[in-house]
Amino acid sequence: MRHLRNFSIVAHIDHGKSTLADRLIQEAGLVEARQFHDQILDSMDLERERGITIKSSAVTLPWRSPEGTLYQINLIDTPGHVDFSYEVSRALAACEGVLLLVDAAQGVEAQTLANLYAAMEHDLVIIPVVNKIDLPAADVEGALAQIERDLGLDPTEALLVSAKLGTGLETVLPAVVARVPPPKGELAAPLKALIFDAFYDPFRGTVVAARVVDGRVRVGDQIQLMASSGQYKVEEVGLFRVKREPCAELSAGMVGYLIAGIKTVSDVAIGDTLTLATDPAKEPLPGFKTVKPVVFSSIYPISSDDYLSLAESLEKYKLNDSALVFQKDSSLALGLGFRCGFLGLLHLEIVQERLEREFDQAIIMTAPSVRYQFQLKDGREIFIDNPQDYPDPSFIEESLEPYIRASVLTPERYIGAVMKLALDRRGISSTMGYPGPGRAEMVFEMPLAEVVYDFYDKLKSITQGYGSFDYELLDYRPNKLVKVDILLNGEKVDALSVITHKDRARPRALAMCERLKDELPRQQFKIAIQGAIGGDIIARSTISAFRKDVTAKCYGGDITRKRKLLEKQKKGKKRMKMVGQIEVPQSAFIAVLRSEEE
Repeated sequence: MRHLRNFSIVAHIDHGKSTLADRLIQEAGLVEARQFHDQILDSMDLERERGITIKSSAVTLPWRSPEGTLYQINLIDTPGHVDFSYEVSRALAACEGVLLLVDAAQGVEAQTLANLYAAMEHDLVIIPVVNKIDLPAADVEGALAQIERDLGLDPTEALLVSAKLGTGLETVLPAVVARVPPPKGELAAPLKALIFDAFYDPFRGTVVAARVVDGRVRVGDQIQLMASSGQYKVEEVGLFRVKREPCAELSAGMVGYLIAGIKTVSDVAIGDTLTLATDPAKEPLPGFKTVKPVVFSSIYPISSDDYLSLAESLEKYKLNDSALVFQKDSSLALGLGFRCGFLGLLHLEIVQERLEREFDQAIIMTAPSVRYQFQLKDGREIFIDNPQDYPDPSFIEESLEPYIRASVLTPERYIGAVMKLALDRRGISSTMGYPGPGRAEMVFEMPLAEVVYDFYDKLKSITQGYGSFDYELLDYRPNKLVKVDILLNGEKVDALSVITHKDRARPRALAMCERLKDELPRQQFKIAIQGAIGGDIIARSTISAFRKDVTAKCYGGDITRKRKLLEKQKKGKKRMKMVGQIEVPQSAFIAVLRSEEE
């Protein structure tokens, strides 16, 4: 165990975590040059396309010290985006130390601080690393000053590297070995291993990624999961060396994987403790905090025959992403589906794309909403995240919505634009500070519902990509909330209903009506698209009917002949309108979700 080290790389988005991991893997010689590609630990197509890390992934690096001692160093690469901070907390539970990366050009940002606090909560050794020192805009002195002032860490201990060029890399692993303590644990004690990740292999069943705390596990051992009390025989144990590499045993302090013929996905819970069935541990390890979803949306299969297949896919997906929560739901317009909770809008997008790509599901998602609280006149208190469950307005005493404290770090020149964006979204400016020369930190209190929609995209575009954003939930505050329904020819489409602030109801309804007008196909009769609050119509747009030219055969002659034909046509259309049913294509549901600019 003296020759083991477990560490994680954490940082704000785009500060170079995956690139640094790539260089360390190359230095350790795990992958031949011809097989190497950038972002080698990001195995999903989605991660490569977007250039972000979604799943934290582990790899074991062999490193030989100048004295000739061979060390096994377990590196866990983590995501930077605020929506995947849950992945980071799970990775930190398997480590004794972290490399905290700071971009030499951009300095300390919102997620850098959030990750620092997360590492402190786990009592980890923190090694500051200034990355991207090769950039023309790099301000290494400024970054070191910020590390001392904002993070309270010793700048003299910071490592200076350029992960892209490989400069200063030779200092990273020696620093990890010297500063990060070896794992604590007892080899002789009964087996205790913390499951921090799992994924489904169609040929081998569930593959469990675990950090062994005490004891050891070998092939042939009978293991037991302490939460579900299922027992399985170990078929294979091994290390992550980019690919899975079997080994003889996993002992205390090691991070590796374990295959034990676990057929059903629901048997494994992330944060559960593994132990031996023959010599079980007395009590399980403390798991992870249960994560609370923030954004809610319903997922429906396009074809109702695919409902069971979607249910199975969500079960398998949940194994790999335990932050997703879902329950059964149904809609008059879309049939049976699932109501899902997400950690943010990016999380929602990733879930949607992964279900479509990896599990081949064709799905429709409804407009995202947050969880509102209603005080009813009979003294009851209810929480609602689905507009379909909105209570009768005459029973509502008070409606409350969740507020967040949003912290925005931006270059000084964008202060005005950021202020305007936040105030347009019902934000209240609380504090403003200058963490460094030319950089401002602005803190707003604002409703979560305003951020969920497209706040982050707007912030990125007005600050030309330099603005960074982090938020935490505060409390529920009273506000005038109403439910906006969309009617097509007088019929309510429940999947398009939204709960919104009263002052925002009309602009929101108008925008939805206009977008539906562009998406719905024209019919032989006129279609009225209306936005309504209860019985009050607050917005309308009309799709005009196809018009056959019935007067084409009238050449000259009296105008009354034409009028007669047009009147006859009008009567026919009126009759048609009464029986006309409207088909709503999938693109219409998606169009309503898009922001105005798109």
